[in-house]
Amino acid sequence: MHNTQIQQSLLFQELPSNNFGLSPSTRYQGSKHKILQWIDYCTQSLDFDSVLDAFGGTGCVGYMYKKNGKQVFYNDLLKFNYYVGLALIENKSTTLSDDDLEFLLKKHSNIKYPSFIFDTFHDIYFTDEENKWLDVVITNIRNISDKYKQALAYYSLFQASIIKRPYNLFHRKNLYLRTAEVERSFGNKKTWDTPFEEHFLKFVSEANNAVFDNGKDNKALNSDIFSINNHLSDLVYIDTPYISAKGDCVNYFDFYHFLEGVVFYDQWVNLIDANSKNKKIKNGKNEWCDKKKIHQAFERLFDKFKKSILVVSYREDGTPTIAELVDMLAKRKKSVDVKKLDYKYVLSNGNSKEVLIIATG
Repeated sequence: MHNTQIQQSLLFQELPSNNFGLSPSTRYQGSKHKILQWIDYCTQSLDFDSVLDAFGGTGCVGYMYKKNGKQVFYNDLLKFNYYVGLALIENKSTTLSDDDLEFLLKKHSNIKYPSFIFDTFHDIYFTDEENKWLDVVITNIRNISDKYKQALAYYSLFQASIIKRPYNLFHRKNLYLRTAEVERSFGNKKTWDTPFEEHFLKFVSEANNAVFDNGKDNKALNSDIFSINNHLSDLVYIDTPYISAKGDCVNYFDFYHFLEGVVFYDQWVNLIDANSKNKKIKNGKNEWCDKKKIHQAFERLFDKFKKSILVVSYREDGTPTIAELVDMLAKRKKSVDVKKLDYKYVLSNGNSKEVLIIATG
């Protein structure tokens, strides 16, 4: 027998934060940053010492569990997200020094600087001067030998790039929204026009303050979820790309392809879709964004990790339905509980409830 408990809402008190590791801010679409306390509250009574954050994204959930003293395995298929996990979750003590920053922000006579972004992305995302700056700083980052310092620099560059974008996205060619002399009802032109370097230094400070050692051997992975060891952790946290009831997929690759290009800088020219107006990277569709394959994908995922506690972050109006996911989990686990919380995402129409499905036993 399995137990399915549906809660329309869950009242929770604010949890005290630990005295180490200051959680960095994030501007990623779909981030769980604002509901971390709720996720923590819903899972704190479960018996587990290790967590696999299977679709790690911003890393905020994995980071929360790191602060809670768990061993965290962060995974994401996107390489740029892997660097976030490397910087904030695997990294125990490395930070960027003033000397590192001096190296990162200057041109050096012994380094050859390409001009790929300047040559390729004119009038698409950033100004020409900003594109030149990016070419220099990315080249300097690529010349850092310490993988954690490099990851921290990438993280800071990603955040600086996002905050200077209308809607915090790279989904279309829309630099004109920043530069046009018109009245605006959205965004923050002062933030958009703040120099890259100023934003970068701010996020370096945030990232440095987020680095801490929780006494566990945490690991960042950059793998397809089905190739990961299924005995890696006691609890698997699952937050897949989201398909709406209508079958539309929120594909984060299309939102952040520019950041993925940054970490494949020397290969970027060969990755661009020539038919794309905003020069996005060619994106091979995956099963998590295919409404014909998504049910089978969840079945495979739940089967692979059926010996672990399964915690699924979801939306009330998704495909598959909550009832379908509960049925899949009930075939493999003794108890399935469903928690719901009213929450409205930025750029989202309506008030779809945030859902947490917890399968144990």
